[in-house]
Amino acid sequence: MRIISGDWKGRRLKTLQGNLTRPTSDKVKGAIFNILGNKVQSAKVLDLFAGTGNLSLEALSRGAEEAVLVEKSRKAWEIISDNIKMLEGEDSARIYNMDVFSFLKQPLLERYDLVFIDPPYRQGFTDRVLTLIKTGKILNPQGVIIIETASDEEITDDLGFLEVMITKQYGDTKIWFIQQRDQQEEV
Repeated sequence: MRIISGDWKGRRLKTLQGNLTRPTSDKVKGAIFNILGNKVQSAKVLDLFAGTGNLSLEALSRGAEEAVLVEKSRKAWEIISDNIKMLEGEDSARIYNMDVFSFLKQPLLERYDLVFIDPPYRQGFTDRVLTLIKTGKILNPQGVIIIETASDEEITDDLGFLEVMITKQYGDTKIWFIQQRDQQEEV
């Protein structure tokens, strides 16, 4: 797994052995960032179920201002920490070794432009996270939520003020791009 574009292009990221995480493939990651285009520039990024930090570190490489990464697994948190140090990204990345749901339930003072959600497949986490995001109002008005699910998973939560703008399927992976309703600038 590597950074595919930007300041850290070509740098290899450490990954976890085994099946504790399921890193986003370079092909899918490239497609995500091609769709996002210039929305990454100067963005504040929240990476939930961060795994190795693959998506948020790619965003930082492409010009995002800062990234907050949340990962419950201690082993994965250590890999993220190593990757941030290897890239010398300590000034622009903060990592939290905690449960995503606990993180989202606390009062958050920041709003984010990009929110990556890459939970374990088929465990119902996506709908729970979207509910907390809506409640916490952590998405900037022009912000985008990017969700990775299994290709056969659907979002069943009432999205309320959120709207699915694009879905793309890559093999057994589906990527969802979600924004607030009635925003002029779409993905």
